[in-house]
Amino acid sequence: MSKLHISYNQIHDSIRQSVERFGINENFKPDLMIAIGGGGFIPARILRTFLHKRNNRNIPIQAIGLSLYEEIEIAQSQKEDTPSAPPQVTKTQWLNFGASHSEISLLGRRILIVDEVDDTRQTLAFAVEELLKDIEAEEIRHGMKKGESKTEMGVFVLHNKDKPKKRELPPKIMEHYYAAVEMPDQWLVYPWDALDIFEHTEQADRHE
Repeated sequence: MSKLHISYNQIHDSIRQSVERFGINENFKPDLMIAIGGGGFIPARILRTFLHKRNNRNIPIQAIGLSLYEEIEIAQSQKEDTPSAPPQVTKTQWLNFGASHSEISLLGRRILIVDEVDDTRQTLAFAVEELLKDIEAEEIRHGMKKGESKTEMGVFVLHNKDKPKKRELPPKIMEHYYAAVEMPDQWLVYPWDALDIFEHTEQADRHE
């Protein structure tokens, strides 16, 4: 599979255009971003530049960490018919719901989950699923019924690959699904992974 290098300038401009194209400030009005590390950190920060402030403050960015482990070893010859283990997503970092001085409340928020790419959708679906559980648990702690807090959630990704997904997102989430760029299934090389940023940018510019 060929590599497609993406520059910081291309990312910045794609995000700017998508905020305008989708009318995110007018239609969703996010007041909290949750970036999936490490690919979602930089896009979330750039995205905040183009989002309207809420209560005269920049939209806060929280971070969660996820790891995807997939079975890639070939089964031994005598176990060729044994199905491989299903992919597993685990939390490496999550929101703090504990200490009172830094407690994060999700209730009543308009939350935008940010990641760099929607590939197989496994980590993204896991993040949404776990955050929905957190919202429901927090509603229960406050004596609310499920959904009573009217918390909304959406997704923003830099690139969505046009390929079959291994997981699906709830229809309610897909109502606020924003992909800055729709593209074929291709190997993407992001600038934050570059060892030589000048060479990386030159290769990205060749494909403009």
